Amino acid sequence: MTMNYAQDFYGWTQEQAALLRAGRLSELDVGNLLEEVEAMGRGERKELASRLEVLLTHLLKWRFQPARRGNSWRSTIKEQRKRIADHVAENPSLLASLEEIFAKAYGYAVDAAERETGLDANTFPTECPWTFAETINEDFWPE
Repeated sequence: MTMNYAQDFYGWTQEQAALLRAGRLSELDVGNLLEEVEAMGRGERKELASRLEVLLTHLLKWRFQPARRGNSWRSTIKEQRKRIADHVAENPSLLASLEEIFAKAYGYAVDAAERETGLDANTFPTECPWTFAETINEDFWPE
């Protein structure tokens, strides 16, 4: 039985896995498989960008609202640092795009920090004042 990708995605995935296991490669839905594999890669990239955005937003708040520092911000920063380090360790090829991902994440982080703090966007540097290594360093706390 051939599952329809658009009508029953889960069934389609199970069928494709069974075909792969059985070595029946000529029966695979190659076009849709390629799209899904590429989407999985984009998902890993988006997860890194999202976690960097959260981390950078909190580092900006930490730096520019020192009177509001608290355990919640500290906890978020620590968690995101660990999750980013794990994610990069599990997906080392993301490092090839790190500069671009980091710069975009910083842009979104400035937007979020402006929204969350009420501070003017001009308060924040136009380019990230920290390196990737600094942002994920557990001993780095911007002052």
